[in-house]
Amino acid sequence: MTTSRFLVDPTSELAPVQRERLPRLGSLSGKTVGLLDISKAQGNLFLDQLEKRLQEQGIAIKRYSKPTFARIAPVDLKQEISSQCDAVIEALAD
Repeated sequence: MTTSRFLVDPTSELAPVQRERLPRLGSLSGKTVGLLDISKAQGNLFLDQLEKRLQEQGIAIKRYSKPTFARIAPVDLKQEISSQCDAVIEALAD
Protein backbone atom coordinates (compact mmCIF):
# COMPACT_ATOMS: atom_id res chain seq x y z
CA MET A 1 0.00 0.00 0.00
CA THR A 2 1.41 3.39 -0.98
CA THR A 3 0.85 6.38 1.27
CA SER A 4 0.80 9.85 -0.26
CA ARG A 5 2.31 12.71 1.67
CA PHE A 6 1.82 16.39 1.02
CA LEU A 7 4.16 19.11 2.23
CA VAL A 8 2.46 22.41 2.90
CA ASP A 9 4.45 25.62 2.51
CA PRO A 10 3.28 28.16 5.10
CA THR A 11 4.20 31.12 2.88
CA SER A 12 0.73 31.42 1.27
CA GLU A 13 1.71 30.18 -2.13
CA LEU A 14 -1.28 30.46 -4.42
CA ALA A 15 0.16 27.93 -6.87
CA PRO A 16 2.60 25.70 -4.95
CA VAL A 17 5.52 24.33 -6.92
CA GLN A 18 6.01 20.58 -6.87
CA ARG A 19 9.27 19.95 -5.00
CA GLU A 20 11.28 16.77 -4.76
CA ARG A 21 12.36 15.75 -1.28
CA LEU A 22 16.08 15.75 -0.69
CA PRO A 23 17.52 12.47 0.50
CA ARG A 24 17.92 12.17 4.28
CA LEU A 25 21.41 12.21 5.69
CA GLY A 26 22.51 8.83 6.98
CA SER A 27 24.45 10.51 9.78
CA LEU A 28 25.49 13.97 10.95
CA SER A 29 29.08 12.78 11.38
CA GLY A 30 31.37 15.06 9.37
CA LYS A 31 28.45 17.32 8.43
CA THR A 32 27.71 20.96 9.16
CA VAL A 33 24.34 21.72 10.72
CA GLY A 34 22.84 25.19 10.45
CA LEU A 35 20.72 26.41 13.36
CA LEU A 36 18.20 29.01 12.19
CA ASP A 37 16.66 31.31 14.77
CA ILE A 38 13.47 32.67 13.23
CA SER A 39 13.48 35.52 15.79
CA LYS A 40 10.60 34.34 17.95
CA ALA A 41 10.90 34.82 21.69
CA GLN A 42 12.94 32.10 23.45
CA GLY A 43 13.98 30.36 20.21
CA ASN A 44 17.62 31.19 20.87
CA LEU A 45 17.47 29.37 24.23
CA PHE A 46 16.42 26.16 22.50
CA LEU A 47 19.15 26.57 19.87
CA ASP A 48 21.81 27.25 22.53
CA GLN A 49 21.03 23.90 24.18
CA LEU A 50 20.83 22.08 20.86
CA GLU A 51 24.14 23.57 19.74
CA LYS A 52 25.82 22.40 22.95
CA ARG A 53 24.54 18.84 22.53
CA LEU A 54 25.47 18.63 18.85
CA GLN A 55 28.96 20.02 19.51
CA GLU A 56 29.45 17.37 22.23
CA GLN A 57 29.00 14.83 19.42
CA GLY A 58 31.63 16.59 17.27
CA ILE A 59 29.12 18.06 14.82
CA ALA A 60 30.04 21.40 13.22
CA ILE A 61 27.46 24.15 13.79
CA LYS A 62 26.71 27.44 12.05
CA ARG A 63 24.18 29.88 13.52
CA TYR A 64 21.80 32.08 11.52
CA SER A 65 18.92 34.43 12.32
CA LYS A 66 16.00 35.71 10.30
CA PRO A 67 15.42 39.46 10.60
CA THR A 68 11.81 38.84 11.68
CA PHE A 69 9.56 35.83 12.22
CA ALA A 70 6.74 37.57 10.36
CA ARG A 71 8.29 37.07 6.91
CA ILE A 72 9.99 34.26 5.06
CA ALA A 73 13.77 34.17 5.19
CA PRO A 74 15.45 36.49 2.69
CA VAL A 75 16.77 34.77 -0.44
CA ASP A 76 20.38 35.67 0.36
CA LEU A 77 20.06 34.07 3.81
CA LYS A 78 18.58 30.89 2.34
CA GLN A 79 21.39 30.75 -0.24
CA GLU A 80 24.02 31.28 2.46
CA ILE A 81 22.61 28.46 4.58
CA SER A 82 22.27 26.05 1.66
CA SER A 83 25.84 26.71 0.50
CA GLN A 84 27.39 26.31 3.97
CA CYS A 85 25.32 23.56 5.62
CA ASP A 86 24.38 19.95 5.04
CA ALA A 87 21.27 20.20 7.23
CA VAL A 88 19.31 22.94 8.99
CA ILE A 89 17.18 23.07 12.13
CA GLU A 90 14.74 25.95 12.70
CA ALA A 91 13.82 27.12 16.18
CA LEU A 92 10.16 27.87 16.75
CA ALA A 93 9.23 29.14 20.19
CA ASP A 94 7.10 31.58 22.14
